[in-house]
Parts: sequence; structure tokens; C-alpha cells
Amino acid sequence: MSQQILKPITLMGANASGKTEIALELARRLGGEIISSDSRQTYRFLEAGTAKPRGTWTGTPAGRFYLVEGVPYHLVDTLDPRASYDVGTFVKDAKKLVSEIWGRGRVPLMAGGTGLYIQAFWNGLDELPPADPVMRGKLAALADAGGKEALHAELAALDPEAASRIPPGNIQRVMRAIEITRLAGRPVSQLWSGKFFNALPAHEGKFVFIKWQKDLLAERVKRRTAARFEDWARETRELLDKGYAEDCPGLKTLGYPQILDYLAGRLTRPEAARAIISASMAYAKRQNTWFSRYRNAMLVELNRYEDYDPAALAEKIMNA
Repeated sequence: MSQQILKPITLMGANASGKTEIALELARRLGGEIISSDSRQTYRFLEAGTAKPRGTWTGTPAGRFYLVEGVPYHLVDTLDPRASYDVGTFVKDAKKLVSEIWGRGRVPLMAGGTGLYIQAFWNGLDELPPADPVMRGKLAALADAGGKEALHAELAALDPEAASRIPPGNIQRVMRAIEITRLAGRPVSQLWSGKFFNALPAHEGKFVFIKWQKDLLAERVKRRTAARFEDWARETRELLDKGYAEDCPGLKTLGYPQILDYLAGRLTRPEAARAIISASMAYAKRQNTWFSRYRNAMLVELNRYEDYDPAALAEKIMNA
């Protein structure tokens, strides 16, 4: 199939919304390969908490593929938990992969819930100063000492406009805004071109937003947390035994701090599970808010459990 006949398909949605299963169905029907737009599935050793699709590596070092049910699945299971991965690197890696996938005569599919990655891939990034690890460490210490409110207050003092646009709960974006302001010597809001917030380019790709009814999504999150809790605890314990620090980037992934508290005896298992569910639903709310602004995306609403049929949904998306 040619690039002229088909456009890349991007599947978006909150955590636990079933994007992976639908993407796999689409890939099988279209002869496609999947690029993960999930910032945490990149990490090796983290599976239970990231919902990384279970696959196997095959091929040679010059051409290795992570296969999930026979489908090549990219940008997963590659990064050491001590390492960091940012949106700029994702955009560079994903654009290279899209070109390679078309070159193999296959169709690129993107699936994930990191809205920042999807938006940056399709609309580009502003030219901003690179990250400063020393400054980032000091900002992380400020957040640890004073909480997210203290960090957001620092941003408000430097750039009130940026503070009004970035919520206190989005700690990474708050830290990055402070970092850019200090490095550039001017408010980050003055450096934003505005293109980042443009609508997604429907003439270049097909965009699909999978949205569950809130109570049903909450039930899915609860079930997934219960089903994976033991594996979550096991893989976290194994990382600690290998010498990974509790504050390494990988273990800051949603849910892992609560598992660490459980392993250290700071939380009981029920308390840890409730904390994970609460954090997951808060994150899902932010994800749904982000994706809801894309008025030109195909909205797939799931209001009953029976509505979730990956094969039927894949067919619907293909024929839309």
C-alpha cells in the first residue's frame, strides 16, 4: 500500500482505554507497524505499570524488531530506567521510523496517551534551550521540599502567563518552563510561537480519540491495578535489587512511587492500590481534556463494556 493511498493513523486516549489492542488489529489489516507514543513504555524492565505490550526481540543488531503478536512495535523496551527520554528525542526518532516504515511498503500507526508527544510530532516544537541537569536537580529538590505548589509559585513569580497556562499538577512542564525562563533570560511565554497548540493536520494523517465513559474507565483501571499488582511489586523489587535508585527516571512512572511506598512498608497493599487508582484517574482526566480539544479527530465513544470490540473498532476506523 502506498503513502498516497493511506495516511498514518494515530490512536489517542487515556490510560487503560485499550489503544494497543485496536492498534494491533489495524496493523494486521493494513500491513502496518506501530510506533508507541507513550513516554514510559520506552523503558526496559517496566511492564506491569506501563502496560507495555508483551513482545519478543528478533533479528540482528543491525535490524532488530520488537514483535507483538507478529507486529513490529517501535519505541518500546529500549531505554534503561536510569536514562531520560524527552519529547524532542521522540519526535526525531518517530520521524525516522515513519520514513523507514513507508520505505518497507508498510503503514505507520501511532498509539499512545502522551499528548505532548503526539502534538509535537505533528505540529513541531519551538526552538528552546536544551535541558540543564543541574538546574533540573535543584527544581526537583524544590518540588520535594515544598510540593508542587511551591514549584508552581516559582513559575508564577518568573512568568505569570506561563503559570496561568500550566497547571500545578503537571510538575514536569512547570519545571521545564522555569528552566527555559532562567536559561533564556526571558519568560518562556515569550518564546512560544503558538504553533504547538495548532489543530492536528488532518490532511496528513487520520486521528482517532478513544474515550471511555468515566465510570467504566475507572472500573478498567481498578481491574488492571488488581490484576497487575503482584507483578508490579515484583519487577520494582527486582530493579531495587539490581541497584536502581528509587528516584531514577523510570521509577517515577505513574504507580511506581506508590509501589515503592508499599515495599518500604509506608503503605499497605490496599492503600497503595487505592493511591494508584486515584493517580491513574487524575492522569486520565488530564489526558481526556488534552485530546478533547482535537475537534478534527474521529471520536470513538465507549459507553458500555460491549462497545469495546477491537476488531470491529479497527474496521470502523478503516472505513471512516
